[in-house]
Amino acid sequence: MKVAVVFPELLGTYGDGGNALALAWRARARQISVSVQEVHLGDEFPDADLYLLGGGEDGPQRLATERLREVGFADRVREGARLLAVCAGLQVVGRHFAVEGDDTFPGLDLVPAVTVRGTPRAVGDIAVRVGSRLLVGFENHGGRTSLGEGLSPLGEVVSGTGNDGRVDGYRAPGIWGTYLHGPVLAQNPWWCDEILSELVGEPLAPLESVADRLYAARVREVTGRESAS
Repeated sequence: MKVAVVFPELLGTYGDGGNALALAWRARARQISVSVQEVHLGDEFPDADLYLLGGGEDGPQRLATERLREVGFADRVREGARLLAVCAGLQVVGRHFAVEGDDTFPGLDLVPAVTVRGTPRAVGDIAVRVGSRLLVGFENHGGRTSLGEGLSPLGEVVSGTGNDGRVDGYRAPGIWGTYLHGPVLAQNPWWCDEILSELVGEPLAPLESVADRLYAARVREVTGRESAS
């Protein structure tokens, strides 16, 4: 399995590259072979099973989008590569997003999502219900994202803002989008395992780790209740 962290010098403001470390650790703990590659601006763009896009500021976000368009990134995802897009990455994957004030910039149009400027800025802890489980993390963004017809949100906001105060992110075939930093897969080992299971194409054996105990503690801190569904 190949995991690529895309343009960490542009989309790595909030430590989202740690999502690759979490995936790799939980895969190797189950004897699943995995390689992680950081892809920088001047590098030849590689094939990968999963691409990771993280958070970043307006200028770097726009530069990353231009470069991704040049290398035909959207075609790689349409042809079967998976993608986890966080914050700025979530916005890049949509139809267009706001940059540098109210100016808009065309995205990669992989999903029918549009991001505009919103107030106040969303900063702080966030909890999102995904099915019967909670995702917990941290958000720091000025965007408000609306989803077009046929695009499902990732989950329902329990506390925090996410896309619009009601839902967070989106879920499309082979694509996960969220506003949660943390990194989100390190914060939420159960979700890391769900993504890993989809990548390998089969259910995973249970794996208990300190990450699971920390997750339970974070849920209690953010929501005031236990992590059980």
